[in-house]
Amino acid sequence: MLRARTAAATVGLLVLPASWLSATAAAGTDGFPPAPRDAEGRFENLAGPIERAGFGVTAPFGLRRIWGSLTGRDGAPEVVPNDGAFLRRNARHSVPTVTWVGHATLLIQMGGLTFLTDPTWSKTASPVAWFGPRRFVEPGLALEALPPIDFVVISHNHFDHLDLRTLERLARRGDGTHFLVPVGNGALLRSRGIEHVDELDWGEARTLSGVEVVCVPAQHWSRRGLRDERRALWASWVVAAADRRFYFGGDTGYFAGFADIGAKLGPFDLAAVPIGAYEPQAMMRPFHLDPEQAIQAARDLRAQRVVGVHFGTFDLSDEPLGEPPRRFRAAAEAAGFSESEAWILRIGETRAF
Repeated sequence: MLRARTAAATVGLLVLPASWLSATAAAGTDGFPPAPRDAEGRFENLAGPIERAGFGVTAPFGLRRIWGSLTGRDGAPEVVPNDGAFLRRNARHSVPTVTWVGHATLLIQMGGLTFLTDPTWSKTASPVAWFGPRRFVEPGLALEALPPIDFVVISHNHFDHLDLRTLERLARRGDGTHFLVPVGNGALLRSRGIEHVDELDWGEARTLSGVEVVCVPAQHWSRRGLRDERRALWASWVVAAADRRFYFGGDTGYFAGFADIGAKLGPFDLAAVPIGAYEPQAMMRPFHLDPEQAIQAARDLRAQRVVGVHFGTFDLSDEPLGEPPRRFRAAAEAAGFSESEAWILRIGETRAF
């Protein structure tokens, strides 16, 4: 189990030497076994093999995404200006904060550290900058305006979550940033000259200056090329400091693991859960939460507050861009979450938690 740790001795330290990142748990500890693999060594979900949608669903979907890369759509999230000045002043972390940069990218300040989730500043969610699912809304904060970044967590290797162009830029800033990735993703980062990369299996944890980061299960899949499906692991993440606990869902379908994570590592002061990319259901439902499932996941996780992410930024699915937050708010109200407990942030908005 996670243990409360004091960060008082390290408040104000912005750059962590590599030697300060230490293993605190072997694979399979904290109550989570290592991720299962099939006979070919490919990673599996806890539920085992999940049937994928057929060509009759995926081919028309792909054509719609190509069309979407060439045209615009209405309903993108509202943006508020954020020059990063408060976040840089707050780098000594007197106030725990969350800032939505866009999609699944959050900047979190807690426990004396600043970290990013699935950072992507690129204009497309693809291997090339000039084509692919395009960004409808600019990042809510310029990368150059960020405070020093102590660490980054990556949920999986899909292009809208593992953006090498952004990770290279972060590594070049000279912050000494640590990059925590699920097993099988480290070589990709190292091939681009990114240092301080650590790979974790489900149940493994690392401690950075008194803040514990745990790799925990998710229900998803991985692939970047034609022949590497499920060769790299996917995950969600728990970050626990002396006075705050945070959960990042990355990209996941609904599964029993939420309740397990909540029972073993919760409750959480804030859970960030994906609420978009759920249509067409025949293709998306096993691997993405819809807004109602996201609220149920937050309840399972024992989250005191929940923030919806992973919507409205890239053209990734068929639902209207503005639908996920509307359904999320309605589901939250029906489940008994107040407006102060279930959040839809504007892109660029910073909120204390």
